[in-house]
Amino acid sequence: MHAKQMFDLTGHRALVTGSGQGIGFALARGLSQAGADIVLNDIDPARLTTAAETLSGEGATVRTLTFDVTDPGAVQTAIDGFEADIGAIDILVNNAGMQVRAPLEEFPVERFDALMRLNLNGVFYCGQAVARHMIPRKAGKIVNICSVQTALARPSIAPYTASKGGVANLTKGMATDWARHGLQINGLAPGYFKTELTSALVADEAFTAWLSARTPAGRWGDVDELIGACVFLAAPASSFVNGHILYVDGGITSSV
Repeated sequence: MHAKQMFDLTGHRALVTGSGQGIGFALARGLSQAGADIVLNDIDPARLTTAAETLSGEGATVRTLTFDVTDPGAVQTAIDGFEADIGAIDILVNNAGMQVRAPLEEFPVERFDALMRLNLNGVFYCGQAVARHMIPRKAGKIVNICSVQTALARPSIAPYTASKGGVANLTKGMATDWARHGLQINGLAPGYFKTELTSALVADEAFTAWLSARTPAGRWGDVDELIGACVFLAAPASSFVNGHILYVDGGITSSV
């Protein structure tokens, strides 16, 4: 296979959860630019419509699929219905997630449960639902969005750290069970990126100064800098990569 073909997603369809904005939207856009047809998912219908209109206006082939990734029945129904009515989902990017900050000794139990359901359970529900169709085809790509908090911790986000550590080990488990069926399941772990959800931190001069000093690259990341890694993990180029967590973090996990 020619090197360019290794990164060509023409003829493939990618479902990106939580893709109405932020990292999910950027990854969906990047996958479409690599040739993939895109299926956007978000729990907010208005946000989903806006994202779809934007990508369609850029020439992407886009469909939408509204379901709550924390509801296993809704996930299975949506995936099964799409596969039956539209066609195969060749690539799944499990991106939907949330962050909640509070001192661990004061962290509300209900918020802990909600965070785990979205960040960890949702990856399992969506991964399992899609894999049930990929396995008979003996092909498929699953990219689970992890985090630098997969490997590191900071004050006030211990549950988030636990959830992303769980995603990394679930990724390894998925690869262990499903690689023999021709699937590749890997994790993409972003560092600190400028998004709608991090805008308050970006605007915090003290935090940005700390982050710039802590990160070898000396800055926040731009979401477009995640696209190349995602395309690699979704494309034929990664055909023998399985259970790997790819950090895109400006070197923060490599430095003390």
